Amino acid sequence: MSSHDDIAAFKALEGVTTATLTTILLKKGLRNVWIRGALPTTAAASKRVVGRAFTVRFVPAREDLATPASWSSPKSTRAAIENMPAGCVAVVDANGVKDAGFWGDILCARMAKRGVAALVSDGVVRDLAGVESTGLAVWAAGTAAPPSVAGLTFVDWQQPVGCGGVAIFPDDVIVADRDGAVVIPAALLSEVVEIAVEQERFEGWIMEQVHAGMPLPGLYPPNEENKARYEDSKK
Repeated sequence: MSSHDDIAAFKALEGVTTATLTTILLKKGLRNVWIRGALPTTAAASKRVVGRAFTVRFVPAREDLATPASWSSPKSTRAAIENMPAGCVAVVDANGVKDAGFWGDILCARMAKRGVAALVSDGVVRDLAGVESTGLAVWAAGTAAPPSVAGLTFVDWQQPVGCGGVAIFPDDVIVADRDGAVVIPAALLSEVVEIAVEQERFEGWIMEQVHAGMPLPGLYPPNEENKARYEDSKK
């Protein structure tokens, strides 16, 4: 898709919950799309974010590689951040490690400066007060004081990763909101957007009926009569 198509698709997805997206993807046979452990961690994560995945990969710590000196290597977390385009969602595969922060406030500040839309990870951040002050939207499994090298070895960026038990490829689309983060495979984007927008509209109508006092049987899912009522409401 062109970036122009992206803008329209992402705008539409900003109005679609991750709950709706998981249901749509489930109907398409994709059951494993919700990133376990990645939950809203900063205040900025209270707003829904949509963007292309920029993947960052760690493996378990190995003492000869996971050293403070590694932070200055050409293949470092710092270098990864310099390659993140504005508007992307950084997806950090931190192996679900919860006792070492994969990175903290200074790196998040640089991401915010570069216009990165959000950070999503199955791991934890450190320096939470500082991270919060950067205004970056972060979905993670919490926080920890120790540095990344206490539990993780940085490997590379823009490779396929496993984050929270979900396969994420560079340029897949990530949608994150208060229910967590979901991946839409890049090839399914336009199809999913079309279904999702209609599904949100339909569920909005259902909610109106519930507020008006209607019982759920025959309404959700709708019988023929209620389907017809819904179609009339769109005219």
